[in-house]
Amino acid sequence: MVDVPLILTLDNNGVPHRWVTWQQACFYYAKNLVAWTLGAEAFTVYGGVSRATGLRSSITGHSIIAIKGKAMAIRGFNHVPPLNNRELFRRDRHVCAYCGDNFNFLRLTRDHIRPVSRGGRDSWMNVVTCCRHCNGVKRNRTPEESGLQLLYAPYVPNKAEYLILTNRRILADQMEFLRPHVSAQSRVGELAAVGA
Repeated sequence: MVDVPLILTLDNNGVPHRWVTWQQACFYYAKNLVAWTLGAEAFTVYGGVSRATGLRSSITGHSIIAIKGKAMAIRGFNHVPPLNNRELFRRDRHVCAYCGDNFNFLRLTRDHIRPVSRGGRDSWMNVVTCCRHCNGVKRNRTPEESGLQLLYAPYVPNKAEYLILTNRRILADQMEFLRPHVSAQSRVGELAAVGA
């Protein structure tokens, strides 16, 4: 199989859960754990030929699959996702929170609004995307102390937003499913509107 996109899994209630590879999706299909599907067919995998029937086995998977079992996604839907620079920069659209310019990944840093050395936490609500120049100006101070002003407020992405942030190749039907789960105030909503 060449270049198959990630498959969006949901719990049985239709709540987004996580991305899986086509191999993991095949496991769910083979174990009869797929409750229902949405979206377009994303892949077909062929197996061997049955001696009994002479037919070749195959599994055809969809881009969105609901997994049987307990509501695994509901308890984690409002869970705070892990913080890392790639998703932080994507949350903030690669825009420096102080000068407003757009930069590539290598020219950006994670800025702690209230510095960690002064009691700030390394959390979604205390970090913003910052260019290296502005980070050098701000140093170990608050924005007010350094004469800088935040152009946008930080926020914690919900599960759907985080799924959008973590996958660079989201299919149109997957994005259409995730879009209603993104809050209207989210900057990730702009990604959902134009496609990731």
